[in-house]
Amino acid sequence: MILSKRFISFLNTLFLIASCAVSTSAISQNSLKNKVTTEQVQAELMAHAPDGVDPGKTAWVGLQLSHQPGWHTYWKNSGDSGQPTTLSWTLPTGVLAGDVAWPVPEKLPIGNLANYGYAGTVLLPVPLTITPDFKPSPVNPELVVKLQASWLVCKLECVPQEGEFELRLPVKGSTAVHSGLFEKAFKAQPSRLHDTSSITIQGHSLHVSVAGLPAKLQGQTLDFFPETPEVIETAGQWTQAWQGAVWTADVPISPQRGSSPEEMPLVLATSSGTERLGFATTAKVSGHWPALTAPGAVSTTPRPVPTAAPVPADLPASFWLALLGALLGGMILNLMPCVFPVLAIKVVGFTLQGANHQRLRMGGLAYSAGVVLSFVGLGALMLVLRGAGEQLGWGFQLQTPAVVAALAALFTVIGLNLAGVFEFGQLVPNSLATLEARNPSVDAFLSGMLAVVIASPCTAPFMGASLGLALSLPAAQALLIFAAIGVGMALPYLAASWSPALARRLPRPGAWMNTFRQIMAFPMFATVIWLVWVLGQQSGIDGAAALLTLLLGLALVIWALGLKGRSRVILTTFSIATLALLTATIGQNVMKPAEPGGSSASTALWQSWAPGKVEQLQAEGSPVFVDFTAAWCVTCQYNKKTTLANAEVLADFAARKVTLLRADWTRRDPAITAALAQLGRNGVPVYVLYQSGRTPVVLSEILSTAEVHQALAGLTR
Repeated sequence: MILSKRFISFLNTLFLIASCAVSTSAISQNSLKNKVTTEQVQAELMAHAPDGVDPGKTAWVGLQLSHQPGWHTYWKNSGDSGQPTTLSWTLPTGVLAGDVAWPVPEKLPIGNLANYGYAGTVLLPVPLTITPDFKPSPVNPELVVKLQASWLVCKLECVPQEGEFELRLPVKGSTAVHSGLFEKAFKAQPSRLHDTSSITIQGHSLHVSVAGLPAKLQGQTLDFFPETPEVIETAGQWTQAWQGAVWTADVPISPQRGSSPEEMPLVLATSSGTERLGFATTAKVSGHWPALTAPGAVSTTPRPVPTAAPVPADLPASFWLALLGALLGGMILNLMPCVFPVLAIKVVGFTLQGANHQRLRMGGLAYSAGVVLSFVGLGALMLVLRGAGEQLGWGFQLQTPAVVAALAALFTVIGLNLAGVFEFGQLVPNSLATLEARNPSVDAFLSGMLAVVIASPCTAPFMGASLGLALSLPAAQALLIFAAIGVGMALPYLAASWSPALARRLPRPGAWMNTFRQIMAFPMFATVIWLVWVLGQQSGIDGAAALLTLLLGLALVIWALGLKGRSRVILTTFSIATLALLTATIGQNVMKPAEPGGSSASTALWQSWAPGKVEQLQAEGSPVFVDFTAAWCVTCQYNKKTTLANAEVLADFAARKVTLLRADWTRRDPAITAALAQLGRNGVPVYVLYQSGRTPVVLSEILSTAEVHQALAGLTR
């Protein structure tokens, strides 16, 4: 009777959790609004539909950004640094959003950089095409427009921000309260030129020729804005002239350009009184693009801070050194805390096999094959995606909340199995449950794959340079680097499996093995705690709480499946329904990005890294120390809690007036990936000390206080 009451209380608790999740979801939906205000920007979603939004008509919506004095956001080509504002629309069926009608930007010089963007107030209009497929509700005929927007607002520092907006427009009524603002935005659009424009490559510069400009502009100085990013030296010296009615310019080409286009859309602009005039054209490019001066340069928008040139790929000594570093780094990966449980469970398997040396050796080979092939597979995947233009880095598998959540579920299931809550034979067909007994090599192979998945996100010592070099090498040599990492990781286990002396020293099978098995459940649960913490850095406290709730539901399902008799059918049905309900109501919180204000990357001592921020600080004369880190990187967290928290180290930073930046790579960030690639690295941790006019100093991955003091002592005053 007491057990029954406890069970009913447990069920009530589950229903309460589900009810709270539904309420939380409803509150979240109702909290959407059309205005978001931060310390730097007021963002407001506006609409202009004076004739309603009936099918066949075009309505306009737009995000207005009102900047505080000194702050700015960016145009479609942000220039040397920055990031364009992005708008992601959620619209009903039959309503199509067009491209942003970007107003003419301004050139914003910052130190030795130049950006393109907007200060003051700017409205970014977007046309909505209402097709006949749009079927508004007859009860409440309206058009619901939802927007997820993100923007980077900068002064001397940069702050990434985002907001969710919602508007409800009447289908038949008029929406024209902001007509004056939209009319002003329409006038700020560049006019399209129809005459021929051309660009001729002359050495290391572009000779631009534009015809068809209004006669009243002849003789005036114009601003030049290429829409294609990373082609010209944005802050470089350039000249312009008029040849009759044709405007010409000579613009320097960036030695690290990101593309070699055959056509370049251009915007020319000038100010006439209080009015800003712009003219758009597309120029065909003729001639041969000069060779890049930095082999392996990475193209991104925004462009990362210029750093040391990538490691050259044509030095045999460098390759063999990287191969050795990869081998040693792979061996050190075995020391990662989350790998220990997997290896410990496999070592216990030695005792079960006793003197069967052949089976031990086959298991060692199978485990090693799983490790090496997994590393080679991950390397091949990265090379394929890199060739397709994807910006990835080592550890990318834990930059996705879905992967983190899946691993947490996997380790929860393994932990429950080790603790004796269930046996796999109760959940799967007997043929699968006995697979390990019939073919233990398969189990060893899969264990090797699992070890790679959980160990690879952190670059152990000696691995960072090797991985960075690997992705600048030809494919065959790059895959050798990845294979060397796998061999290094598998080597200790392989040596143990082939050593009869070591096998004889292992304890004999007995009752202790069941106790040891249950003990090993706790490292598994510890790994789950770490994964939930990682997800909390990506999706916030709501995401972590949602994952814990779903794991609880998963544990309930597994427990119910292990029951016998009629109660198994009833409780399994109930538990699966409960898990499905929880997944539907709170599952989206696992994938939802954390709120900008919820990040711990910026503290009283540390500021958040952003593209261009290092150069901005260097222009002010401040040396900069950047910590490239991630929540899933164990080495990063160790260094953060030890060397980077050391009072003497922090005092030395303060005495030398070093600005501390933290680049958080927990979630995928193409700008951080590109910055790492420019340093010749492809994973974290990476620690870099910058000083204007000097080559960046890259420190070791296992950071010591002595090394930091030595690097700081090298700063010039």
